[in-house]
Amino acid sequence: MNYVVRSEMERLINRLKQDQSEDGSWDYAFETGVATDAYMIILLRSLEIHEEKLIQDLVERILSKQEKNGAWKLFHDEGEGNVSATIEAYYGLLYSGNVNIQDPNMKQAEQFILKQGGLSEASMFTKIMLVLTGQYAWPKLFPVPLEAILLPVQFPLNMYDISVFGRANIVPILLLAHKKYQLTTPQTPDLSHLYVHRGSTSDDHFFREQNRVFEWRHYLTSLTSYLQSSFYTLSHLEETAIEEAKQYMLRRIEPDGTFLNYFSATFLMIFAFLSLGFSKKDERIQRAVNGLKSMAIFIDDRIHMQYTTADVWNTSLISYTLQEAGVSEHSEVVQKANRYLLLRQHVKYGDWGVHSPYARPGGWGFSNLNTMHPDVDDTTASLRALHKSLSFQPRLYPAWERGVQWGMAMQNNDGGWPSFERNVDKTIFNLLPVQGAKFILLDASTADLTGRTLEFLGNYTNLNRQHAAITRGVAWLRKEQKQNGSWYGRWGICYIYGTWSAVTGLVACGANTEAPMLRKAARWLKGIQNEDGGWGESCKSDTENRYVPLQASTLTHTAWAVDALIATSPSPTPAIEKGIQFLIDQGNNRDWTSDYPKGQGMGGAFYIHYHSYRYIWPLLALSHYKQKFLHG
Repeated sequence: MNYVVRSEMERLINRLKQDQSEDGSWDYAFETGVATDAYMIILLRSLEIHEEKLIQDLVERILSKQEKNGAWKLFHDEGEGNVSATIEAYYGLLYSGNVNIQDPNMKQAEQFILKQGGLSEASMFTKIMLVLTGQYAWPKLFPVPLEAILLPVQFPLNMYDISVFGRANIVPILLLAHKKYQLTTPQTPDLSHLYVHRGSTSDDHFFREQNRVFEWRHYLTSLTSYLQSSFYTLSHLEETAIEEAKQYMLRRIEPDGTFLNYFSATFLMIFAFLSLGFSKKDERIQRAVNGLKSMAIFIDDRIHMQYTTADVWNTSLISYTLQEAGVSEHSEVVQKANRYLLLRQHVKYGDWGVHSPYARPGGWGFSNLNTMHPDVDDTTASLRALHKSLSFQPRLYPAWERGVQWGMAMQNNDGGWPSFERNVDKTIFNLLPVQGAKFILLDASTADLTGRTLEFLGNYTNLNRQHAAITRGVAWLRKEQKQNGSWYGRWGICYIYGTWSAVTGLVACGANTEAPMLRKAARWLKGIQNEDGGWGESCKSDTENRYVPLQASTLTHTAWAVDALIATSPSPTPAIEKGIQFLIDQGNNRDWTSDYPKGQGMGGAFYIHYHSYRYIWPLLALSHYKQKFLHG
């Protein structure tokens, strides 16, 4: 076992070294299905930008992902297909002008959409895209009036009580809904044949729960009427709200022209600018389009529009993992990564400052050109990568201290850690008639963020394990453990990810591996191991709110599970040995499990295939196995 473990580790190390970019980063793809590809076609055609080569390349990629029954899926075991993804792909292909509506595969897609109930069964966000391009009618009432954007942070509900990820999408939507804006061109297709019933574009079909629309509209209108009576005339209130929405977007444009480096937010911002009278040729719109184009990447010789780039995330994880695998912190590969990461540390205040007014900038964001939107996971990951270099590069200490302080300042009042901002966890927002509200509107404490932060604090700082931040975090995890011993992970798939994060965090902070909490977790992981020695979990877990097995093993899930078991075991167990053997035997395997999403942004709608994960997590698990159990 000693030789084969080392041999596989060496293979992975060499692959990662080979793939490092000149600037020190790793730009492995952040793949999210075909939605962004379709939306890019729709955007270019709507703006009448004639990027014919790009459009044709995107058409080819979308067609390559179509299932035999004509549908498109978000993940392999989704069933027959996903109606929203199929509508988006179908519409993008039609709008390209490069595909004939009578082609057999297009007729198959049409039949699938109609069988699922037609356009009225699309997700709310898909409907908003259809509305913007003239395929659907704006509902007479939107649940949130635009004027709600003016509610001060002292109010019990305000825009800063919504997650920054949600806010970036909702601000332009509120402006567009207020304006009832739509844009068509001579090339806009007609999708009326995809309505199962005439009149399906009515309010009754836009939101799933119409009563809640009226309730929220009434409540928020009552709140904003306070603003009218206290500070504004009616016309001034409207003008001020429009200007505030505009400025909110303008102030958060990144150096590449995108809105917080998110594809969806930038897409919506462009339409919002058009609704304000901006020309299609306005410099800000052109820069935003170019920023989106700059996030394109080739996957298997086909171009894909990434939702964002994952360069900081990839680089921090890979640099740290290489060092765990024995690559010297003095090596050029690590020092190049260090230089890249130091240039990406944030110096600007972002929205996080609203709830953390005494914290200084010092975190890291996820993407290459993210300058004002840091998150806790990227911050602790970047600090792990820099840690060993502190011993011989004292100039790193100021950056290190600012990063640690920022990450600790983000701890929620309940003891756990969120992704982006403190205490954005008012569960009343789950009652908004917004699909996936708990994923997009809230930024509550999660087991994956809390566990990984505790692992960082326990292993890489000098904090006493009785420090209040640690004891509160441990208490939060103890309270959140599921009855079967698992934890739910918000940003990965799903319970295996959360359990690995929690277990490794607890062990790093001194938890007794024989304690009932950790024994239950280890027993659960062993109980779901597959016959081949690996582990696998379905994306269905996040919508069914329970562990759903994938009926196949993946490298990433196996690595997470094995790493958690290594952390809790004083000696190699049969479950660990079988898992390690799976990682070695299947390291070069390429089948559908290789492309299966291991991350999610919004359960039921937005899943992520990280191309770096097949290298990072197996190498980390093998490294920890070698450190703990192999000698010589």
